[in-house]
Amino acid sequence: MVHETIARVTARIVERSRPAREAYLARVERMASKRPRRGALGCANLAHGFAACGAHDKAELVADVVPNLAIVTAYNDMLSAHQPYERYPDVIRRAAHEAGAVAQVAGGVPAMCDGVTQGRAGMELSLFSRDVIALAASIALSHDMFDAAVMLGICDKIVPGLVIAAQAYGHLPIVFVPGGPMPSGISNDQKSKVRQLYAEGKATRDELLAAESASYHAPGTCTFYGTANSNQMLMEAMGLHLPGASFVNPGTPLREALTVAAAKRALAITALGNEYTPAASVLDERAFVNGVVALHATGGSTNHVIHLVAMARAGGIYLTLEDFDDLSRVVPLLTRVYPNGSADVNHFSAAGGTGFLIGELLKGGLMHPDARTVSGLPLGDYAKEPYLDDGELKFRDAPAASLDEAVLRPIERPFSPDGGLRVLRGNLGQSVIKISAVAPERHVVRAPARVFHAQEEVEAAFRAGELSRDLVCVVRFQGVKAIGMPELHKLTPILASVMAHGHQVALVTDGRMSGASGKVPAAIHLSPEAKAGGPIARIRDGDMITLDAVAGTLDVEVAPEEFAAREPASCDLEPHEHDYGRELFANFRLVATGPELGASSLG
Repeated sequence: MVHETIARVTARIVERSRPAREAYLARVERMASKRPRRGALGCANLAHGFAACGAHDKAELVADVVPNLAIVTAYNDMLSAHQPYERYPDVIRRAAHEAGAVAQVAGGVPAMCDGVTQGRAGMELSLFSRDVIALAASIALSHDMFDAAVMLGICDKIVPGLVIAAQAYGHLPIVFVPGGPMPSGISNDQKSKVRQLYAEGKATRDELLAAESASYHAPGTCTFYGTANSNQMLMEAMGLHLPGASFVNPGTPLREALTVAAAKRALAITALGNEYTPAASVLDERAFVNGVVALHATGGSTNHVIHLVAMARAGGIYLTLEDFDDLSRVVPLLTRVYPNGSADVNHFSAAGGTGFLIGELLKGGLMHPDARTVSGLPLGDYAKEPYLDDGELKFRDAPAASLDEAVLRPIERPFSPDGGLRVLRGNLGQSVIKISAVAPERHVVRAPARVFHAQEEVEAAFRAGELSRDLVCVVRFQGVKAIGMPELHKLTPILASVMAHGHQVALVTDGRMSGASGKVPAAIHLSPEAKAGGPIARIRDGDMITLDAVAGTLDVEVAPEEFAAREPASCDLEPHEHDYGRELFANFRLVATGPELGASSLG
């Protein structure tokens, strides 16, 4: 039985989305009726399409009787998570041949590492890279040579961009293929401590680099529960992965077996067979509600409050912040993975992983068990884990009990009775806050504002000793229309240090913090943003601000008449409009929607 709130919110989304969803599905049906007909292509078109193929594959494609699998890859050497994808096309081609089919790399998409660009100019391109990825993947699939696709992507904006593209090609079966997390390095507590000491001038750069290198040390995703690993959990909860595929380490026999199985499964569900499962049939309203529920239950990345909205809208489904908020109030927090705890995703996986998590949420009626998946099983059968039996991939039931309740809890004994994300509303607009890592005594902060227009200004004030007091740090002109809505991770160790000295501290910003949002209460994605004339542009130093995550409010304590009469602050953004390719994204900044609509330049 599905929980009443889950059913009610889903029904509300269905009704709200009905006109857009019906129009989208009509387009999908139209495309499905024109399914790829390579034999109908002009001879020059087809010759170009298989010119680089071997003789066997050419003969198969000419005959037009076997499926052709598109590989869309985000491989590069810059992202540790994506470096293992270098070998995947060969593995997938072999798997396709074993299945009597063909596979081709249809195209690559860009993939930037937010860990490299944090605090740098490149971070101002990060959010827009999601839209570029969606466009690039759509171009890759536009050759109309393919019956299905596998998407090779993991990290922050890559998976959401690929899902948006999958929605555009909703008539194709599309399976997402993960790469898995790197092995555990030094503990997250150790890494966090060195970062804070460095911010306070008590650790050297060499010591900081040594700690970071011991943490991020091998191929695979970073092991903390940020956006990349939230992506993997979501793809499984939304039915786009095979069961239990998300957190198997790279370079292992089990990882390769899952890749082979994903490729063969994509080929088995094309329109040429009897199990046709187009992406549009998987990515329905139930899938997105399941995704939001899993995000809340794991204290996942706040980036997904933006990304899930954009991903859903690409398929004519309208998610709102109200939906996130209502679901958060009934979904318990079942995990403690850094930054919500000291464990990493390898510890989460060892404790029972996604199989145990999904099983507990299903047991509580908090997910739709009948949601369709690429595996052919309904989500109700996703409480599984993969294993190898004499080299053969098999699936077994996930553990019936958590193997470490410090990391993963049963639904009867959650870490918190409600989810890790909240929506805040008040006279400053609306924002979101991740509270799963915030101590309960810090869920309400009332302090005077200190206003900044850049992370660097906060850093300078901290080094000058100006922040040693209670404060709400307001960092504005960071929104999507201003400078692309970068993540503001440089603020975390600074504000954590101020808080550690006994002060009340909070952050209010129209920028982002992402999955690394930690123990400092942070009202982020504030909308309307300063560039759009939002109330944040009227805040002045000394204004008393109350952030109340319990009541779900965010307010400045200034008389309404006085506040409305204030002239909005201005900011010279010209330095952010050029260099590092930022000038190429001027139109993106101009047309982007607010974060509550997905912060998208794609409409």
